[in-house]
Amino acid sequence: MQYYKKSIDDTLNDLNSSKEGLSKAESSIRLKNDGYNELETKANINLFQLFLSQFKSFIIYILLFAVVLSFVLEEYVDATIILIILIINALIGFFQELSAHRSLQALQKFNSVNANVYRNGELHKIDAKYLVPGDIVYLEAGDKIPADLRITKGTKIKVEESALTGESLPVDKDEKQIKKEVQIGDQKNMLFSSTTLLEGSATAIVVNTGMNTEIGKITSMIKEVEEEPTPLQKKLDDFGKKLGYGVIGICLLILVVFGIKEFLANGITPTLFLDVFLIAVALAVAAVPEGLPAVVTITLSIGVKKLLKKKALVRKLSSVETLGSCNVICTDKTGTLTKNEMTVEKAWSLDGETSITGTGYCPLGSFSGDKLPDILFEIGDACNNASLFKKKGVWTISGDPTEAALLVSSKKAKISQKYEKLDELPFDSSRKLMSVLVEKNKKRYTYTKGAPDAILKKCDYVLINGKKKKLTSQLKKQIQEQNHQYASQALRVLGFAYKEVSSNKDFKETSLIFVGLQAMIDPPRPDVIDSVKKTKKAGITTIMITGDYPETAKAIGKQIGIEGEVLTGDEVSKMSTSELKKALNNNTRIFARVVPEHKQKIVTALQGQNNVVAMTGDGVNDAPALKKANIGIAIGSGTDVAKEASDFILLDDSFTNVVNAIEEGRGIYNNIQKTIMHLLSGNLSEVLIIFLAVLFGWNLPLTAVMLLWINLITDGAPALALAVDPYSKNIMNQPPKPVKEGILPKRKLALISLLGGFISLLALAMFKIFGGDFDNSTQTSLAQTMVFLFIVLSETILLLLIRNYYGTPLFTNKWIWSAFVFSIALQFIVIYTPLSTLFGVVSLSLYQLAIIFISSALLILFSFITKWFIIPPQRR
Repeated sequence: MQYYKKSIDDTLNDLNSSKEGLSKAESSIRLKNDGYNELETKANINLFQLFLSQFKSFIIYILLFAVVLSFVLEEYVDATIILIILIINALIGFFQELSAHRSLQALQKFNSVNANVYRNGELHKIDAKYLVPGDIVYLEAGDKIPADLRITKGTKIKVEESALTGESLPVDKDEKQIKKEVQIGDQKNMLFSSTTLLEGSATAIVVNTGMNTEIGKITSMIKEVEEEPTPLQKKLDDFGKKLGYGVIGICLLILVVFGIKEFLANGITPTLFLDVFLIAVALAVAAVPEGLPAVVTITLSIGVKKLLKKKALVRKLSSVETLGSCNVICTDKTGTLTKNEMTVEKAWSLDGETSITGTGYCPLGSFSGDKLPDILFEIGDACNNASLFKKKGVWTISGDPTEAALLVSSKKAKISQKYEKLDELPFDSSRKLMSVLVEKNKKRYTYTKGAPDAILKKCDYVLINGKKKKLTSQLKKQIQEQNHQYASQALRVLGFAYKEVSSNKDFKETSLIFVGLQAMIDPPRPDVIDSVKKTKKAGITTIMITGDYPETAKAIGKQIGIEGEVLTGDEVSKMSTSELKKALNNNTRIFARVVPEHKQKIVTALQGQNNVVAMTGDGVNDAPALKKANIGIAIGSGTDVAKEASDFILLDDSFTNVVNAIEEGRGIYNNIQKTIMHLLSGNLSEVLIIFLAVLFGWNLPLTAVMLLWINLITDGAPALALAVDPYSKNIMNQPPKPVKEGILPKRKLALISLLGGFISLLALAMFKIFGGDFDNSTQTSLAQTMVFLFIVLSETILLLLIRNYYGTPLFTNKWIWSAFVFSIALQFIVIYTPLSTLFGVVSLSLYQLAIIFISSALLILFSFITKWFIIPPQRR
């Protein structure tokens, strides 16, 4: 129902209420009928379902099948170890996502809202969730609006509605009935949930609560947006399927070849099928990197902790990598790129111009330039209802940020208050003016501030060199040109005028004397310029999406380094998706005067161009786009709706933290790639060794027990050590990963194929030379031991070689070296202690060890040659 069109009495009648409010009994009845005044959120998390969700991966399904098959074949050791790894992996993901969920709930508790409500004619403070339609609430400056309200009485009401409309400037409100159809931003007699009363006081009647509020409608819109799987989820799933199909194909081939060989050699025996299946299981264990899911999860978990230290709370574990692979950031302006505080930077009159130093609300600064009349700053001081005070050593304001900026500029100009305010004409959006009647030195004056064009319409004179002169068309043009010049510099401009009056009856905004202009800006955050530069070097496009006017947005963008064409929300509405894509290709980088539907459309168009889009925002109006984006980043000071729609929550409002998170995401991605390269290159060599030996008709170079041991000591601790590997210093000077690129790019797949193949050739050659293809069991054991030790040594060396491919310094990770020494030590313990009997290995001579170490040296030489030809210098 459009309550803004109704009179106060009609509103009260429709809601069966009165100016004294509801009775406690009536409010209880309505609460039961209408429900709590709160937005619907996701149901409480189901712990069992959360745990089961950790197993939803194709690669996990393969491993579960291997577990079942191993139990059937009574390979209990293999089955138990794989199952333990899977459970550990699931528990890590479970506890990490549970922790993030609980952290979010804790944050939401801090955002609870209280309301002053009349019950039985008495004012009570209650939790806002107990408000019902018909309640009468009382609001003061600084209060958060608890529901959608129709104002019944108000004094100098100014509301900050950027969380809902995207407009950063305060909005004036009153109780007057509006009879025509208007949009939300022009419903001046309404107050909306989650906005803030900046100034004045108001009594209002609750007309809508919970999901029926304007915020509730947007929340409903969010639910209709489907969440996009993260790039990591897509790539790992695709990778797992390809790996699984490959393993199945190879195992089937081995089953056929090995089965035929055994049949021809020994005929049908009771152990024929068991032997064939045993080699297939051993091959599956060798081929599938069972440690990969656990290592990926642990790598992400470690990244989550690092991000938390950088003031970023991760709500979804799998979304960490996405931020690092994004190539577009869509960001709101107010409060994210800017400080959300007005500062007067320039002042101008027909006597000249001056620049004012200092930022924020600290009243310390200096003037450089021409001497301007003091009355210019005195008018700003008088036409003002803000207050400035120091709290715990920090200058703080109460009231309108624009008026606070004028208060600060007057203090910098050393204006001492020598006047008395007698009356006031509040600012009105139709007049765009505010005036006060003051008495100074026993004379009375009208002081007026407002939009320059509105001021000029009320002026007949100008002040030049302290003297009143006629306002000519030439002087008027000069003033207008200066106003446009400031506006093009992202400065908000206010004009100032005055006149002397003989009595209170003459307190009117007519025949004024124009004094000058003050130009202010919501300054960019000090670190934003460097952060935007950093994104450019990283190949990331930053797009500003704001509710502010195009001129302001473009000028701010120029200051911080976001330059390009500007489109307004109206223009976006008229565009088809293909036209919007074309505009984005033509360097459109700023979108102004947008609404939630526009933001979704922009993000959708970007995703349609195969971009990975990150969206930052704090307001309710940002939430649908946060949900739609590949990665949504809510600002910590933002609304609950935005946080609920996001993947990340920044615990402070710094855009720099977004860039830091991107860097962290890239590092996490690289460490995951290192892990996959290490696991696959080693496992590939194991598969090739067995596969080729079977094809050649040789004995098996590695037994199932050996394969399991190799995987334990080379895939476990070393791979986990990569999770904490430091990132390359060059990580933010490289372009983002191509969208269509798999979990590993072709050049790195080529590397691991070459390395795995080279290791296999060396191992098979060693096996052949030392008699592994003979029927002599002693000779076979010696050859198997040689291959066994060489594979362990080569896979630990691969750990260091792969780090080198990513430009990671050799001695920067103590855990890598600990894992290296640990793996080699365990291998020698197996060979040179009684454990050798369990593994079927024999002691090796110094000559045999020398052959293994020489082969390892050849592997190192081969890796540097392949790196030189395959990986370009800029990608190292």
